[in-house]
Amino acid sequence: MADADTAAASPARKNADLPVRVLSAIVMVALAGGALVAGDPWFGWFVLAVVLATLVEFVLLVVKATTNIPYRLAALLAGTVYIGLAGYLLTLFPLPVVVGVVGVVICVDTFAYFFGRTLGGPKIAPAISPSKTWAGLLGGIVGATVWIAAWLQLGPHALPNEFAGSIEDIGAAMILGVGALTAVAAQAGDFLESWLKRKAGVKDSSMLIPGHGGVFDRTDGMIPVVLLAGVLLATTKAPRVWVLATSSERDPAEG
Repeated sequence: MADADTAAASPARKNADLPVRVLSAIVMVALAGGALVAGDPWFGWFVLAVVLATLVEFVLLVVKATTNIPYRLAALLAGTVYIGLAGYLLTLFPLPVVVGVVGVVICVDTFAYFFGRTLGGPKIAPAISPSKTWAGLLGGIVGATVWIAAWLQLGPHALPNEFAGSIEDIGAAMILGVGALTAVAAQAGDFLESWLKRKAGVKDSSMLIPGHGGVFDRTDGMIPVVLLAGVLLATTKAPRVWVLATSSERDPAEG
């Protein structure tokens, strides 16, 4: 939760931790990329570690944010399903889909940041997240749409024919629609965590990642996008994707 002093800080002070943030980001990308390239079981173990870290931080936030025991238990149960299901689905996705999901979240965050910082304008929900603007959401939609359009030129070609064909049938209107839905989902996840942190009276979910806060601070927008991707995959014309995703494609050594 940013206070008045933080909001009034000079640009130099705000950017003082930029080298640390960049270094941490490089390490995170290297770890995630290495696990993805290594394939199973390393990718599965990496996802499990991220899910567990996110769950621990979520539980601590809920405990701080709630005093009513029934509400607390309901929140813990819902959050466990929410976070755990996203992690499980991510391990089922074919490699090109994992790249697509991670890439679109990065694009949403990046475009939203630059649009919001450049254009400014009205806040979406200042009581929850003072930095989120409608311009930023527009930027997120642009970023998601650009990434999805670019991914469709490459990603489907690495997928099984039954699945790739159904994706390549998507038109421009559908790409824009999915881009908008993806940006909204990512922002919703961000707002959910921001609201929870405000209720708990903390700025970050933890101090585990230097310059970035906690793991949940990095996965808040990813979780709903993974769930959205799961829904979209399940409603395509390729019901075999779930079987193919868990077959030997990720591990060619297996029959």
